[in-house]
Amino acid sequence: MDKIQQFKRVFGHIDKNGDGKISPPELQTCIGKIGGDMSLQEAEMAAELMDSDGDGLLSMEDLVKVVESANEEETIHDLKMAYKLYEETEGSGCITPKSLRRMLSKLGESRTVDDCKKMIAKFDVNGDGVLSFEEFREMMA
Repeated sequence: MDKIQQFKRVFGHIDKNGDGKISPPELQTCIGKIGGDMSLQEAEMAAELMDSDGDGLLSMEDLVKVVESANEEETIHDLKMAYKLYEETEGSGCITPKSLRRMLSKLGESRTVDDCKKMIAKFDVNGDGVLSFEEFREMMA
């Protein structure tokens, strides 16, 4: 089953009256079924925030957008955690050749500082010899 079919199936379960839109009461019921607690007022506010066409109801596209943006936020969080592992311990906020060498060594891969400089140079957009989070993110893409 591909992603779109999965979204359609989930959407169909939430859209109890089958009108092609998720209303705040339907959203409230759904959250309750998965163990959450949401008042009708909170469901109305959530629907308003996620609604793209201003009708106060959620379309399939709205649901897909919310889920995919949540997945992207999770991916960014995971990348930030990985970045912190490689980051220079002195708090420079970047990955240096020495910090990269140290982390690779912990992972069982022996590299020289020169090797690490070359690895960094491939993704060092601004040429400062270190990787910022954005450069690391591009490298991991």
